[in-house]
Amino acid sequence: MMNRLEEAIIYATIMHQGKIRKFRGNPYILHPIEVAQILSTMTEDEEVITAGILHDIVEGTDGTLEEIEKRFGKRAALLVEADSELEYSGEERSVSWKRRKEKSLLALKNSQDVGIQMLWLADTLSNIRSLSGIYSERGEALWGALDESDPDMQRWYYQSVAELVELQLNKTGAFKELVKHINFIWPGTFDSDKARYKKYKEVSVEGCKLIGRGAKGDVYRYDDELVIKVYNRNNTYRDVERETTLSRKAFVMGIPTAISFGIVSVGSRYGAMYELVDSDTISKYIAANPAQKETYAELMAELAHTIHNIKVEPESGFPDAAERLRSYVRSGVAYEDEALADKCLKLIDTLPATNTMIHGDFHTNNVFLQRGEPLLIDMDRLSVGHPMAEISALYYFYVELGKDDPSVVADFMGFPYHIAVQFFDLFLKYYFDTEDENRLREVKEKAAFLAWTRMIHRIRKKGKLSVRDNSTISLYMEKIAELAGKLDTLAF
Repeated sequence: MMNRLEEAIIYATIMHQGKIRKFRGNPYILHPIEVAQILSTMTEDEEVITAGILHDIVEGTDGTLEEIEKRFGKRAALLVEADSELEYSGEERSVSWKRRKEKSLLALKNSQDVGIQMLWLADTLSNIRSLSGIYSERGEALWGALDESDPDMQRWYYQSVAELVELQLNKTGAFKELVKHINFIWPGTFDSDKARYKKYKEVSVEGCKLIGRGAKGDVYRYDDELVIKVYNRNNTYRDVERETTLSRKAFVMGIPTAISFGIVSVGSRYGAMYELVDSDTISKYIAANPAQKETYAELMAELAHTIHNIKVEPESGFPDAAERLRSYVRSGVAYEDEALADKCLKLIDTLPATNTMIHGDFHTNNVFLQRGEPLLIDMDRLSVGHPMAEISALYYFYVELGKDDPSVVADFMGFPYHIAVQFFDLFLKYYFDTEDENRLREVKEKAAFLAWTRMIHRIRKKGKLSVRDNSTISLYMEKIAELAGKLDTLAF
């Protein structure tokens, strides 16, 4: 009696019959068999290896996920689905290439099953083996024969796959071979040591106190002297390395920040270790003593001035803070009303081009107090621009996120929504050194305008929208349209 793997080989051979691989003209079935062979070097899990045989059935034949599930089980079908690209009917594959890759990479990025990462690694390695061989023979002439002829875009794709599987699979021969092929075609893409044996220091935060929470991860008190920031699963080694590098750069520039001294693995996630003695986030202090919110608002305003008083040279390489604001409009408002989006973009253009340092993720969860002195630990959004970019982000975090559901802010910040709103008002008072209600109202109005564009972006990121989502977006669009017709500038 045939086992499942043997049955998958026969089934795939029949389904791929008559199909050939690009360039060599070999029977297509050799590719899924090679993928299964690579998988067998990483795991003995028969379901994963079977999925390797079947991974191109949905994408390249008339086979369906339903049939795969019926024949080979639900997990095999889920694995195949995670490695299958969506097609855009009526559109040339060269036109849809980047969108197809972005959507499929998102499935890898959000994967919880290591079998999905193994399948992606094996499939990608099989493909780049072929690519590498042809590149050896044809050189740059190779690219013109592919759906995407830009070699930089091809590098982006292969590099992204490698980075997303690195933490879980960096010890495998398959990963190291993938890195070697990438560096052969695109020299210098990865440090050469990634192609050699490397074991990240493994630590556990089990039993450790959670002392901070941000958009990119959670911060735990590891011992009396150390904290560990544990990044969300979708952060790659490059993301963490970039932030720790920026932390060192920020420290040299005069931003009070803790310096990371090591990247570690925490289960299936990356972590960065910081020396923070006797410290806690300002959010924790406010939660413990809300009556002191004004003291902490003044401290945060002083810290904001410290950051915003730092002037950055044009050649510093920091991104433009206004470009992030524009991206919120393009990925939100523009989907609903292109004319209104154009008005929003023109208003963003009224912000003077400055060489002012912007933190980009400035809130009390990202500021620790060490012996009374504030220290920032989240530096991945450092940029240059007008301080309104910072003020609008504060309004977003403390006011707008909780308007529909106050628990969102309470859960994120750790203190009640009404305290968050009061804290923001106090921050503005100290930042602008005024109690002039008209002046503060004007600033809040402009901050709200930008926060609303970010909220639409946030909702649309969900993908499939509910009736309530669409209703909420419509309400924001009305508010944005009203202010767009009223405001002449977003600067203060």
